[in-house]
Amino acid sequence: MTDIPTFAISPSFLGLTRRDPSAAIAIAGIPFDLGTSNRPGARFGPAAIRQASRMLVDGAHPANGVDPARLDVADVGDFAIAHGDISGSLAKIEAQAAMFDHLAALGGDHTVTLGLLRALAKRRGPLALVHFDAHVDTWPESFGLAWGHGSPFFHAIEERLVDPHRMVQIGIRSPLSREVHDWTRNQGVTIVSAEEVHDSGPAAIAERIRAVIGEATAYLTFDIDALDPAFAPGTGTPEIGGLATWQARAILRRLAGLDFAGMDVVEVAPPYDVAEITALAAATIVWDYLALLAPRR
Repeated sequence: MTDIPTFAISPSFLGLTRRDPSAAIAIAGIPFDLGTSNRPGARFGPAAIRQASRMLVDGAHPANGVDPARLDVADVGDFAIAHGDISGSLAKIEAQAAMFDHLAALGGDHTVTLGLLRALAKRRGPLALVHFDAHVDTWPESFGLAWGHGSPFFHAIEERLVDPHRMVQIGIRSPLSREVHDWTRNQGVTIVSAEEVHDSGPAAIAERIRAVIGEATAYLTFDIDALDPAFAPGTGTPEIGGLATWQARAILRRLAGLDFAGMDVVEVAPPYDVAEITALAAATIVWDYLALLAPRR
């Protein structure tokens, strides 16, 4: 436990004072929301997530007894973007992400994941993908926007950044055209609806994820709208009937041992949040992810 009250801790992630980019795990913010199709505001997500993360510095993680803040981890600040230019921003994100061995990114809308996957796939080859979301995000374009937050995984599959047969989407429940649904399934993607999570329970869903991913190198992307708006109102495209916070955490905790090479949490839009509950949920997902890595670090 820190000697400083949580409200007075530095507003970096977990109050980290280390900024060294050579850390084994880097935390970086990506204040970008040009790809949103409904409510903007995710550009303010990184700051809000960092601010809320101060609630997580009072001790060790309850699942494994490790304090994630004591790992070889640094908060390296925010990535630069090309303001007003989606393609230019993706290029900047890719270039900056390439500098880090293992990155946990704070978005930003889901468009940013495409740049992160481009950087990681150049080093590791096509990746397995664990994708929490209310939406499949495999539209060829979203409201006329080819590079928006509804399309990152269409491009990731087309560019062979991910192996769709090692890709599982959890929490899906939004309106979806049959064409996009069928294209996604036909690529080999496993789609797990929110209702399936509710019916089956976290243990069964975690086993299903592990069966899809196997021993492949994997990336975790967590869109906060995977959670029900009751648990995450501060997002741009909320969808009712989503996961409870405890369900998402219970699934994640059962993924220890998977070969994760990086992650992001995206779509936190503080202007629509209530009492920081969305930002705290996002910060806790990252904290849980760091705890997953602790046994091998």
